[in-house]
Amino acid sequence: RPTRSVVLHCKHLRVTGATVQAAGSGAAQAAGVLQHPPLEQMALLLQQPLRAGHNYTLQLRYHANLSESFHGFYRSSYSTRGGERRTLAATQFEPTAARMAFPCFDEPAFKARFSITIRREPKHLALSNMPIVKSVQITPWLVEDHFDTTVRMSTYLVAFIVSDFKSISKISNHGVKISVYTVPEKISQAEYALEAAVKLLDFYEDYFSIPYPLPKQDLAAIPDFQSGAMENWGLTTYRESALLYDPEKSSASSKLSITMVIAHELAHQWFGNLVTMEWWNDLWLNEGFAKFMEFVSVSVTHPELRVEDSFLRRCFDAMEMDALNSSHPVSTPVEDPDQILEMFDSVSYDKGSCILHMLREYLTADVFKAGLVQYLQKYSYQNTKNEDLWNSMTKASIPYSLICPTVGASKNEQAADGFCRSQESSSSAAKRWSTKHDFSTSSLSETGIEPQQPIFTVPILFHYHSEVQNNSFHAFLTAVLPRLSLWHIPLTYITSTSDTVQRFLMTTKADVIILPEEVEWVKFNVDMNGYYIVHYEGDGWDRLTKLVTENHTVISSNDRASLINNAFQLVRMKKLSISKAFDLTLYLRHEKQIMPVLQGMYELIPIYRIMEKRDTGTTGKQLQEYIVNLFRELIEQQSWSDEGSVSDRLLRHSLLLFACLHRHQPCVDRAEGYFREWQESNGTLRLPADVKTAVYVVGAQRSEGWEFLLSKYRLNSFSVERENIELALSFSSRKDQLQWLMDQGLRGDIIRTQDLPHIITFVARNPSGYQLAWTFLKENWDKLVKKFELGSNTLAHIVSGVTSQYSTRSQLAQVEEFFSSLGEKSARLRCVQQALETIQDNMQWMDRNLEEVKTWLQNN
Repeated sequence: RPTRSVVLHCKHLRVTGATVQAAGSGAAQAAGVLQHPPLEQMALLLQQPLRAGHNYTLQLRYHANLSESFHGFYRSSYSTRGGERRTLAATQFEPTAARMAFPCFDEPAFKARFSITIRREPKHLALSNMPIVKSVQITPWLVEDHFDTTVRMSTYLVAFIVSDFKSISKISNHGVKISVYTVPEKISQAEYALEAAVKLLDFYEDYFSIPYPLPKQDLAAIPDFQSGAMENWGLTTYRESALLYDPEKSSASSKLSITMVIAHELAHQWFGNLVTMEWWNDLWLNEGFAKFMEFVSVSVTHPELRVEDSFLRRCFDAMEMDALNSSHPVSTPVEDPDQILEMFDSVSYDKGSCILHMLREYLTADVFKAGLVQYLQKYSYQNTKNEDLWNSMTKASIPYSLICPTVGASKNEQAADGFCRSQESSSSAAKRWSTKHDFSTSSLSETGIEPQQPIFTVPILFHYHSEVQNNSFHAFLTAVLPRLSLWHIPLTYITSTSDTVQRFLMTTKADVIILPEEVEWVKFNVDMNGYYIVHYEGDGWDRLTKLVTENHTVISSNDRASLINNAFQLVRMKKLSISKAFDLTLYLRHEKQIMPVLQGMYELIPIYRIMEKRDTGTTGKQLQEYIVNLFRELIEQQSWSDEGSVSDRLLRHSLLLFACLHRHQPCVDRAEGYFREWQESNGTLRLPADVKTAVYVVGAQRSEGWEFLLSKYRLNSFSVERENIELALSFSSRKDQLQWLMDQGLRGDIIRTQDLPHIITFVARNPSGYQLAWTFLKENWDKLVKKFELGSNTLAHIVSGVTSQYSTRSQLAQVEEFFSSLGEKSARLRCVQQALETIQDNMQWMDRNLEEVKTWLQNN
């Protein structure tokens, strides 16, 4: 319709003039400019109305400073080995910061083609989404680069960098030029990322059957970068630690995380860039898929990394957050920039990926892949909602009515009560799941994803018990669902008499599975492929504890890890006694696999940390001794080397760091010896990459060792080890050193401000530093908000890291008082609500369980 105004997004830009010109018209009319900073908008006000159905060109003159934060078009810098400070400029526009670089319709559904021109000094180079088509020498000191026009894409994917970076390149099997850019002195660390990117981009082109549409894919390591990486189309950007790998100094965990991050950003070139969510409420369509595709792609391109060993951890993390009342559905309404930023959390990323994993198990890998390809092909260069994905999945599935599995000799036999008995093996998706109902793919979409569904604030919990009736063995299942909701949940199980995976689609709140014979035990949610928790009532937990105590290898390591996780989740839900959960952990003395060992640590160490920060007498010390003794044999079996598989090396890193942090004397003595030799060599002695952190942590306990570590931290030659050194420095027992670290991180000179959130969290875990971290957060809240943005995952990480181990009424009151004093915007942040709820949960946990833990430890 006709209009006299055009409203654009605009933030921190000083617009000095604007004109509007109709297509084919020689005359341009001047437009008045009205800016409205609270809404991050500007309006062009016109004397003559713009007519419906006509095309117009807007021309705007504006200027701005480079941003001093990590978003918009911002300034970064680095120092050379010679001490010269060099400056560069880079962009980070997701989700709502393109408006900080140019006025635009800054919403994902407003896709456009972008033609970009950049003027720079000859000593710099400019990068953007597309290749340069021509460069023009404007003056001897100024060059103008013209970039090719982009494909249709959202504003948040636009990117440009002006720097003196160097690069290495390679052509993929499909003819795409892939390049890695970094500061000149670190170009030798770019080789691994380049090789990984070539493999992964080729994998995605083959897997999706859709060619990568751009002629090049650049990966750039930015010295100052708030998040891990960003998927800008054709110019993905990364933290240096998320892209650069030194074969001589980098650890196994570094190689794994770099590969996963690259896989994530390249998956976005299809999920997010080619097909984009219509609005930020469906962010999981971008992030959940990219997180899930990390697992799919890396397991094929880099099988030696055994990425499957780390997938389960993300589901446990998501379920822990999901159990909070302050959690949210995967798809949830958002309106303003702060709410949009809050969507970039564990629910959108990790829960989204775990639900997709469950969906693939439900449909079979082939049907799932066919649905993805259909979805991407149909909606290329467009925007989508949840239902578009489910419709594509349903069309990819052959319509069917499920057939009951074999009972006795007769196929398709159904019991008189209408329930299917057990599952026969079949490659067809139609025969995989037993149920008394027909179903379609969309039934699984009801699992707390769609916004019209009730809020899925707890992982679904199943109560299981068994009994013999009429000479048949009945397994009774009851689903505990929030409110009056009902979802279709694909259950899997194995039993003491059969390790064949049985499948049953739970479509009602209560159901019965009749097993062909009596069994000693049943283990549901095989390999934790489903997003739900199971409570084994009666003597069910005792039977499973007996199983793993006598022969834990009867069930898979993933199943053992999920039992540990479920048991402690159920303690928090008040469904299981803490003694039963601790009984289960006793078997860990014989465990050697990475997933259950680390899960045992993840459950037990936070309990100790909470006790450490309150007066629990000798109980905290006894718990620490119990945990160390539990893993003592495995710790002492570790070689102080970089030998073995990636999983072996990751486990070694975690075990030795744990042992040294908790003052296990053999570990401390060994680490002190290594540190002494390393210090005497002035840092030239090569330490095994996977044991460095443990060595540094022990060395930093002495003031002389702390100062020596800090001196190495400042050197460019130790850049790949900075995160390890930061951790070690943060576990000093001297409060003045801990305060100095946080102050320096805020200042950004010696310690980059991008690393401050990790340092605050490390200090908060330190019994000498947790009060310092809380005081620092309170005194510098406004500065942290200005640097990292209200609502950001970074700010949430700081709030959670500082408060997650609080468990007293005094601590709760302090946190409530501080955030309520900040005003409504800060007080209503989801991370604040989650922090308060976590403290309350910790208080209740300690009130209920402390005495029982004390008794259990005395008896064990």
